[in-house]
Amino acid sequence: MKSGKILLVTLVVLILAWLMIPVVIIVPMSFSGARFLAFPPPSWSTRWYEAYLANPGWMQATRVSLTLAVSSAAIATVMGTAAAYALNMSTSKWVRNLQVILMLPLVVPIVITAVGVFLVYANVGLLATMTGLILANVMLGLPYVVTSVLVGLRKFDPVQEMVSRSLGMNRLRTFFVVVLPQIRASVISGLLFAFISALDETVVALFISGGQYQTLTKRMFTALRDEIDPTIAAISTLLTAVSFLMVILVSLSARAETKKSAEA
Repeated sequence: MKSGKILLVTLVVLILAWLMIPVVIIVPMSFSGARFLAFPPPSWSTRWYEAYLANPGWMQATRVSLTLAVSSAAIATVMGTAAAYALNMSTSKWVRNLQVILMLPLVVPIVITAVGVFLVYANVGLLATMTGLILANVMLGLPYVVTSVLVGLRKFDPVQEMVSRSLGMNRLRTFFVVVLPQIRASVISGLLFAFISALDETVVALFISGGQYQTLTKRMFTALRDEIDPTIAAISTLLTAVSFLMVILVSLSARAETKKSAEA
């Protein structure tokens, strides 16, 4: 039994190491003083971080990506929370089947989604616009919000909501006063996952972003195609750090919710 557990732990560690190596190896490469990507770095320097911060094109793409991530995450959180609440409250099988539709962006291959969005946008004039980017990323972020909020709602005691409404509160006020404070951690988790999704999204951005509304990930892809610039390693390290920080916040939020539920 003990040897089996050791074997399982060893296997898990090896798998995690295999998954992490491509991510971790970028960090030292971003501090290389060489003109081209090299591992191990022949010398150490922060020149590529300075090059990134001093380049107007990179900064413009960064502003677009941050604006896109914040806007789409906020909209997806509002819409996803409302959708999750409706799905949780309804007893109609037709309404519950809507959950399958909301999950489609996670099921359908992203390339097919990107082509579909591109064809629609080409007909309605939303290519290379911030509005188009936000709408596309709201669609991609909704499944994360809906899933996260549904988990919180199914742990919530509906009797509390019924008592509140019996005392004269309408449904909207009851949601904000009674329900939302108790599922706050789930809503925050959905928000952070939607933010990460929008910030790191590449495939859809390759199809629909452009001009002054070119995302950071698309610019990175273009730079890799034209020239292997170590600046990309610096940007990749920063994006990885931001994503890792968001995941830690999600974990802390979930832990706080679990602790609060246990105390209650």
